[in-house]
Amino acid sequence: MSEQKNRQIRLARRPKGMPDESCFEMTEEAIPRLREKEVLVRTLYLSVDPYMRGRMNEGKSYVPPFPLGEVIVGGVVGEVVDSRHPDFAKGDLVVGQLGWQDYSVAPGKHLTKIDPDLAPITTALGILGMPGLTAYFGMVDIGKPKSGETVVVSGAAGAVGSAAGQIAKLHGCRVVGIAGSEEKIRYITEELGFDAAINYKTVPDMRKALSQACPKGVDIYFDNVGGDITDAVLTKINYQARIVLCGQIALYNLEKPDVGPRNFTRLLINSAMMKGFIVSDYADRFPEGMKRLTEWVSQGKLKYRETIIEGLENTPRAFLGLFRGENIGKQLVKVADPQV
Repeated sequence: MSEQKNRQIRLARRPKGMPDESCFEMTEEAIPRLREKEVLVRTLYLSVDPYMRGRMNEGKSYVPPFPLGEVIVGGVVGEVVDSRHPDFAKGDLVVGQLGWQDYSVAPGKHLTKIDPDLAPITTALGILGMPGLTAYFGMVDIGKPKSGETVVVSGAAGAVGSAAGQIAKLHGCRVVGIAGSEEKIRYITEELGFDAAINYKTVPDMRKALSQACPKGVDIYFDNVGGDITDAVLTKINYQARIVLCGQIALYNLEKPDVGPRNFTRLLINSAMMKGFIVSDYADRFPEGMKRLTEWVSQGKLKYRETIIEGLENTPRAFLGLFRGENIGKQLVKVADPQV
């Protein structure tokens, strides 16, 4: 094993504005040796997520920045190929925060086994992983949906937004999705059952479109994008509306801070609440979220889609595609097939 080379993708430079492929470099190193309680994992699938853009910058945030010159870290589903930990054996399938590389060494305590009979292993990075849990806790705990309410979800065809809208539907809400292509509009309305949808790239007047789609106003706004879309939705909120701040992808690549949102008066006069959150805030409740999500998926009540690009070398392209809206559902990179 030590004679094999381990391809790795590292952060080559910090971007200004929209990143490009020059921000990344691929290197090769020998596969490291295991120490006690460590596990060697061969990468099968890895996740690219919008929050990673923030980690490419220097500066304080809710997670530390990626160090320059180091392997980029994200969600990985892999196969155990060697173990010096009693809880893991060769052939086990696991999920964890590992590197953008062919092989990772990790302490056993940082890995979780996956049951491939429960659901496809890729779901551990999507609907039954961090995105699904984000949608669940954001919608259920902060949004607190009630039957008959109107819910608007931006980024509605993404991994989190598509799940959040369906969870609102399961609670009896009327759900309106905002997305950026006709294909995405068809997906969320025809396949996921959203009641209405708005293509923000083609609609001439977002406020008018929201008024037509939400004649009774907006009770919950699940915000994945920020910017002008959020400004428009805030003009439509009802008394005691809840705004769930989940992501701000429209702002991540700005070189200067955005001015806005400009409609906080609407929060005041409507006694509305706007709350940001990070899914790790709910770590002690992950079993609850996983139980509900797994039940809904197994019952066919919660649908999902995955966009998969093949090849470790194409990971930067998959990541950058998130900001061009190229994915529907969860964006993944397939690195290898299981050996067992």
